[in-house]
Amino acid sequence: MQLDLKSRGIFHSKSKTPPTQQEREARLSQKALKFRGFDLPDDLEPELDQEADSYEVGGAMLSVFLNDLRQSSQQDLVEVTLELNDDDSIVVCSVAPTTTGTPTRTPVAAAADEAASVSAVSAGGSKIVRSFSNASRSIRRKFPWLRSTAASSIASDTEDQAAVAPITARDARRIKAKLQRSRSTAQRALNGLRFINKSTTGAKNADELWKRVESKFNSLAKDGLLSREDFGECIGMLDSKEFAVGIFDTLVRRRRQRIDRINKEELHDFWLQISDQSFDARLQIFFEMADSNEDGRITRNEVRELIMLSASANKLSQLKERAEEYASLIMEELDPENLGYIELWQLEELLLQRDTYMNYSRSLSIASVGWSQNLGSKFRPKNLARRINWGVQYLVMKNWQRGWIVLLWITAMTCLFYWKFYQYSHMAAFQVMGYCLPVAKGAAETLKLNMALILLPVCRNTLTWLRSTRARSFVPFDDNINFHKLIACGIAVGITLHAGNHLTCDFPRLVNSPPERFAVISSDFHGVQPTYKDLLTGPEGVTGILMVVFMIVAFTLAARRFRRNVVKLPAPLNKLTGFNAFWYSHHLFAFVYILLVVHGQCLYLAHEWYQKSTWMYISVPLILYVAERSLRTCRSEHYSVKILKVSVLPGQVFNLIMSKPPGFKYKSGQHPFSITSAPGDDYLSVHIRTVGDWTEELKRVVTEGNDPSAVIGRAHFGQLGVSYQRSQPRLLVDGPYGAPAQDYRNYDVLLLVGLGIGATPFISILRDLVNNTRAEEQDSNTEASTSDDSLNSFTSSNITPGGKKKSQRTTNAHFYWVTREPGSFEWFKGVMDDVAEMDHKGQIEMHNYLTSVYEEGDARSTLITMVQALNHAKHGFDILSGTRVRTHFARPNWKEVFTKIASKHPYSTVGVFYCGMPVLAKELQQLSHEMTQKTSTRYEFHKEAKPKNMQVEKRA
Repeated sequence: MQLDLKSRGIFHSKSKTPPTQQEREARLSQKALKFRGFDLPDDLEPELDQEADSYEVGGAMLSVFLNDLRQSSQQDLVEVTLELNDDDSIVVCSVAPTTTGTPTRTPVAAAADEAASVSAVSAGGSKIVRSFSNASRSIRRKFPWLRSTAASSIASDTEDQAAVAPITARDARRIKAKLQRSRSTAQRALNGLRFINKSTTGAKNADELWKRVESKFNSLAKDGLLSREDFGECIGMLDSKEFAVGIFDTLVRRRRQRIDRINKEELHDFWLQISDQSFDARLQIFFEMADSNEDGRITRNEVRELIMLSASANKLSQLKERAEEYASLIMEELDPENLGYIELWQLEELLLQRDTYMNYSRSLSIASVGWSQNLGSKFRPKNLARRINWGVQYLVMKNWQRGWIVLLWITAMTCLFYWKFYQYSHMAAFQVMGYCLPVAKGAAETLKLNMALILLPVCRNTLTWLRSTRARSFVPFDDNINFHKLIACGIAVGITLHAGNHLTCDFPRLVNSPPERFAVISSDFHGVQPTYKDLLTGPEGVTGILMVVFMIVAFTLAARRFRRNVVKLPAPLNKLTGFNAFWYSHHLFAFVYILLVVHGQCLYLAHEWYQKSTWMYISVPLILYVAERSLRTCRSEHYSVKILKVSVLPGQVFNLIMSKPPGFKYKSGQHPFSITSAPGDDYLSVHIRTVGDWTEELKRVVTEGNDPSAVIGRAHFGQLGVSYQRSQPRLLVDGPYGAPAQDYRNYDVLLLVGLGIGATPFISILRDLVNNTRAEEQDSNTEASTSDDSLNSFTSSNITPGGKKKSQRTTNAHFYWVTREPGSFEWFKGVMDDVAEMDHKGQIEMHNYLTSVYEEGDARSTLITMVQALNHAKHGFDILSGTRVRTHFARPNWKEVFTKIASKHPYSTVGVFYCGMPVLAKELQQLSHEMTQKTSTRYEFHKEAKPKNMQVEKRA
């Protein structure tokens, strides 16, 4: 039998007729919560069939039943809210006392009357309370198969008036929550609590999603049945199998079954439920996952278990350890009456108010001012010609600096090659060796140029000085290493052409030429025709072969796979990989340049000094490079520092805090190792990640001996450790060297983006901004403050030699740190707290993003998101980073970030500085160009590198 209840209705015991159409429409418009219902048990169907013979189906039957209740409660009436689910099962949503009156009411009036009744109960209407409790018990006895969370939480046989009071207070909150559930909040909720993530499954529509699931079922099922353990992999939760098992158990309980394997039809039914577009349906599943005993209530322990399940799915071990604490936080928020449980409507209220909690702790404000003025309605033109024109403009704006440098380099090589080719094609030797000779000589001329140019990009002191000149506006100093690699490729091509033509073409022609043809060049070989062996063992051949061998070794060990230990070789060949192998193999070029000079002086076909031009090309760059290396050696000896503190941090990172050498000056964002202290601080701080043999050895040297300054924990600039008392390593600091971020003062607003350890160059900038702002505030308040020692340290980086204070152009900074490891937040925990504490003007906005956690809105991270928002709103710090900066989940929406900054800072110049993997650099650079064209805000993109330039000696 199925009860034909088509809507929620209000039935009074005085009436024996079903509700009118107006009553049904009024109750339908209230957007009430959908509570779980079950199919009628088989043993109850005969009883209900008998009742159906006596009473009309639906409202009439309930009206008679409630009329029986009236006989025992006289004139006191109760209001019963029922719901018919899609599977034709019905539930009692609530049973509440009410007053007599006209049955036809608007939804708002009905809710108001209901709230007034609850208030009367709370004020001490004992008679109504007793009748209400009796009615609730009577209904539960009459319909034991109906599960009602509201009714089950209202009264028990042993309740007295004191126990009912807090329950009715909760009921009042429930009514208020239902009234406040607007269409907008419900619409926003549809984007949350998703069990199926299209981005992970790769499908675009529901049919394609199910086809993928069906295909997985066919490959995983055994004898046509899918096991409980394989359910997660089948629906796309391969990395969250434990969470998927929880979903499986919940859906099985719904079917009143106890099975651990399902067939394809059952899987399809499960799939329809978890992919339901209704927020209420997804909420019900989520609630039932916690409600393991199916009593319609979630206790503290069940909340804790669900938190641990979510933490496990997101691999947050730290969160699992504090699950009890966060379960108490949720219960404290949702159960102020201390009843020890929460109901579905309370969980829904928490999720619907997610934005309220999130906005409370969100740093980046969405300014409404300037959106219409600063943002264009459309950006990409639809016209094909205009789109092509826009694409060309973007490429030109993006690459014009490096473009003209590369074009100039190619033009120079082409001219040199053609010059030598033309010269040797008109010599007598051309008759003997043909075109092989001019090709080899043309390639040799390009080699001379490239062997000179390849030294310039690694003259870092010179580049650091040039960055402070106007040359930075048209020379891409940020691409110095890329240009160094490009020239190396040019050298490899030149060697192939030069040596290849000598060994395979002109040497055989020379050796095998007839005497009458050789006679025209016999004077160049002292009248003796050489053999092939003579050519290889002569000075020119030996020096050439040695140079090729040395460069092959250096080029191979400089390759990324060798430099970063990607190639795994057995001992002792494993010494050929890693940064040390790359570093020392590059010193072979000292011998290469010596051999190059000798090679250039032993030419067979050139005899005049001005014809032997190799030294002319390389002398100036070589002298400059040797001078720089000598300066670095002397300077590092002068900049010997003492270690004040070593902090070993999670994620293979350690922090060194050192004494600041006298006279050591630097700018924020400069290297080596991206200094994380500010220029005005009286110490140096660097964060180093051990990614190779060199950094691993450095970590071992500075942490061995269990010294008191070697501390496991976070770095905090306010607490310096005790310096080493014994076996202190001798630490020599070289630098600083120029970097793109050092020019941050040239911009009104900064957008700093760091991936993982790439955040290090920007920590110093944030501290420097705060220090300068603090110094300006103190300067404007009193003149006497400038004599304070601490103020001097802050202002030292902001005072010109003439004593005049520099104007600070930068007014705001937006810092985005994206990392995969939760432990990474320990790296700069103290630093970020210090910046947040000192930033009184609110000029710095910091945002942490953890990509290992599923995006906000995914069911696996929903509870973590709520715990995080609650904790931040109540205690002011983040549960993952432990700082005041709230952690977002998944990756940032960079277009939204750029748009918000443009709306907040119209007509400003924004410097975009990025340090991390090249993949994101392309996206940020393109967005910088797009938003510059689209808005009044100008974006300029710069990419940071990650050099490693420190020298360490072990003191004897």
